[in-house]
Amino acid sequence: MKGRVDMGHEIDDIEEDLRWLDEKEEDVGVVQSRWMPRKRDCDLSVGRWVFDESYPLYDANCPYIGTKLSCQKNGRPDSDYQKWRWKPHGCSIPRFDALKFLGKMRGKRMMLVGDSIMRNQWESLVCLIHGVLPPEMKTVTYNGPSMAFRASEFEASIEFNWAPFLVELSVDRNNKRILHLDSIEENAKFWRGVDILVFDSAHWWTHSEEWSSWDFFMEGGRIFTGLNPMVAYEKGLTTWSKWVDLNLNPHQTRVIFRSVSPRHNRENGLKCYNQKEPLGYFKHKPRVPGQYTVLRTVLSRTRFPVRLLDITEMSALRRDGHPSVYSCAVSNEAMRAGNRPVHAPDCSHWCLPGVPDAWNEMLYSLLTLKE
Repeated sequence: MKGRVDMGHEIDDIEEDLRWLDEKEEDVGVVQSRWMPRKRDCDLSVGRWVFDESYPLYDANCPYIGTKLSCQKNGRPDSDYQKWRWKPHGCSIPRFDALKFLGKMRGKRMMLVGDSIMRNQWESLVCLIHGVLPPEMKTVTYNGPSMAFRASEFEASIEFNWAPFLVELSVDRNNKRILHLDSIEENAKFWRGVDILVFDSAHWWTHSEEWSSWDFFMEGGRIFTGLNPMVAYEKGLTTWSKWVDLNLNPHQTRVIFRSVSPRHNRENGLKCYNQKEPLGYFKHKPRVPGQYTVLRTVLSRTRFPVRLLDITEMSALRRDGHPSVYSCAVSNEAMRAGNRPVHAPDCSHWCLPGVPDAWNEMLYSLLTLKE
């Protein structure tokens, strides 16, 4: 795998960077290791949605919400989907406190890395904190595939980096797209020097046929097709985990991986249309996405202490939280007539305010745990 180690380092520096690999587990913080929580930890992923009139935690007019996620502006007639709080069984998640969060972030960089659903989460996080900052104390800047929200008073930045596969996707001279399962450095160069890294990678690996994002796979210099997407996903995640193991130090960087965000796009794409409240429970045990199983497998082999932000099952209860047909503006005439818009519904992304705010409250809880 290319790009694992900066060749400009001296050998002694490399040995110092990798010395943590030989430490005992208790010395590097078992709380963050593998995907398993400690027995004395509360499992934040198991619980129920509770209606709470004090939510949402920010206004639907937050300027950082993308057009397709501004469901109220796009004509969604109901708003209760904004008022559900996630409550784990046997414990509680602290309410997001923007000033305390920024205090924890003072002098630090946080980067959320992944696809459009990770950007969905980034927009939620930025909206959760922007209200406590005066206009002159916040800026958003863009640098290639990255964007950064900066809180100047706290010398903190909350960043998003577009890397839906984590590994590299390139286009050859014949305009064919090649997904490099064992190459990552072109993306990973943006992750160096970041204090808190939050990753996701799931949905793009399941694209198929005309929606596929690649034409060929490449591994070890060999180009091939026909590989099972979940096998390819495991290879790509393994490349990512090896990069983390060899390039990051857990005494300097915290790494969190967010599990797959479930889609509700069956039944001709209308399973999330006109849904008004969460499911209270599952009539049948929900199907576990293949990406979720692969992720847990790879994290169990990763030597670096990665914490899993497990949002899959809790979000599966929230088919009411997607933009559905309200990813585009709906005319007043159509609303008065009660007509359902005809454009394709979005049952993958999430309205804001909404479900990703709960993910960020879980993230806030993980980051404030004493290790």
